[in-house]
Amino acid sequence: MQEDEKELSCAECGTLNCHKHESRYPKFCLTTNVDEAMLEESLECYKDEEGIDRKIAMAAADIEGKYYGQLTRVEEILAFARRIDAKKIGIASCVGLAAESKIFAEILKVNGFDVFMAICKVGSRDKCEIGLKEEQKIRPNTFEPMCNPVLQAKYLNKAKTDLNVIMGLCVGHDSLFIKYAKATTTYLVVKDRVLGHNPVVALYTTGSYYKKLLTPKEY
Repeated sequence: MQEDEKELSCAECGTLNCHKHESRYPKFCLTTNVDEAMLEESLECYKDEEGIDRKIAMAAADIEGKYYGQLTRVEEILAFARRIDAKKIGIASCVGLAAESKIFAEILKVNGFDVFMAICKVGSRDKCEIGLKEEQKIRPNTFEPMCNPVLQAKYLNKAKTDLNVIMGLCVGHDSLFIKYAKATTTYLVVKDRVLGHNPVVALYTTGSYYKKLLTPKEY
C-alpha cells in the first residue's frame, strides 16, 4: 500500500497547526480535510443554550481560562460541578482506592455536595460466576469477588447523581461503567498499579526505562 493511501490522522501530525496557527497543516490534516457536515453537527451540540453539551463545554473552557495551571484536579472537579449545577456527586471507586475515595467524599461534603459512592466489589459475587476460570484468578481456588462496574453504574443511576467521578477503575471496567452510567462522568484517578496511578510516566520514559514499549509484544 502506498503511503498516501494509508489512513493518516493526528497521530502522524508533526505541526499541530490547529492549536497555534504558526505553521502549516499537513496534507492529510483532519482540519483542512474536515467533513463540513460533520463539523457543523459537532458545533450544533454546543449551541443549544439549554443543552448539557453546551453547559459542559462552557464550564470546562471557563475553568481552563480562569484557573490555568492553578488548580489541582480535585479542585477542578469542584469548580466543574458547580458550573454544571451538580448537587449530588457519584463516586465509582476501585476497592484499592477506597481510602482515597473517602477523603475525596469528605472534601465534596465540606464543599456542600451530596455524595453517593459505590465500590467495585459491590454485590460480592465470585468471578467464576461470569465464566472466569480458577486459573485466571489472582489467587486460584479462593473466593475472589468480581468487579461489577455495571452494578456500580446502576447504583449511581438509582441515586440520581448529577455528576460521576471515577476513582481508579480497571481498564475495561471503567469502559463498562461509562457505558451504563446515565450522569456525566469524569476521572479523578486513572489506575496504574505499577506507576502509582501516573500512567503518563510510561510515555515520558520511552527513551529510557520504558523503551521496551516501542518493541511489539504479546500480552
